[in-house]
Amino acid sequence: MNNKLQSLIEAIKKLEQELTQEIQKKQAEYSYKIQGKKIRFDNEIRRQHKLFATRISLYLKEAELLNILTVPFIWSCLFPALLLDLLVSLFQTVCFPIYKIPKVKRSRYIVIDRHALNYLNGIEKLNCIYCGYFNGLIAYIHEIAGRTEQYWCPIKHARRTSGFHSRYSKFLEYGDAEGLPARTGQSAPGLRGSASLRRRRRTDGKRRRNIMR
Repeated sequence: MNNKLQSLIEAIKKLEQELTQEIQKKQAEYSYKIQGKKIRFDNEIRRQHKLFATRISLYLKEAELLNILTVPFIWSCLFPALLLDLLVSLFQTVCFPIYKIPKVKRSRYIVIDRHALNYLNGIEKLNCIYCGYFNGLIAYIHEIAGRTEQYWCPIKHARRTSGFHSRYSKFLEYGDAEGLPARTGQSAPGLRGSASLRRRRRTDGKRRRNIMR
C-alpha cells in the first residue's frame, strides 16, 4: 500500500475517533445514556419530550395525500428485505468459515433505537424502525459483499465508482498484473488470499518450473 493511501486511511481513522468524541458530547448535552442496547433519558427530559409529540390524528390530517399514497410502495419492500436478510446471513454462515473470512456482525449495522424518542408519535416511531432496519440491512449486506469481493476478485475498477466499501482500499490497482500473484494470502488482515489469486500463483509456479527445465 502506497504512503498516500495509508495516510488517507489514517486520516479516516482519526476522523472516526473525533466523531465518537462528538457523539459522547451530544449524549451529555441531550441528557441520555447508552446502556447496552437501550437508550436512557432522565425522567424530566422524557416528560418534556412527550409535550412535543404530535397526535396521530393531527399528524394524518396534516399529511400530504401523495405521501400517503406512497405508503404501500414503501412497505412492499419489507418482505423482499427480510428474505434478502435471511439469504445473505445464511450465505456468510455457510461460506465465510470455508473462505476463512471473519463474519460480519449484523448488530453493528442494523441499529434500531429511534423508537425510544418520546417526541415521536406511533407512526413516526414505526417509520423510524423501518428506516433503521432497511438502511442498516443495506450497510450489512454491503460489508458482506465487500469481504466476498476481496476474497474472489480484489482488483479495483478502471472507471470511477461511488459507494466504496471498507475493503476497496486494499484492492490491487487495475492492470497490476505483476502484483496479483504476490498478494496471495495477503489480501487483508483476517482474510485469506482469494481463490483466483491462489490459482494464479499455482499457474505462475508451473511456468517458472517449465522455464527452469
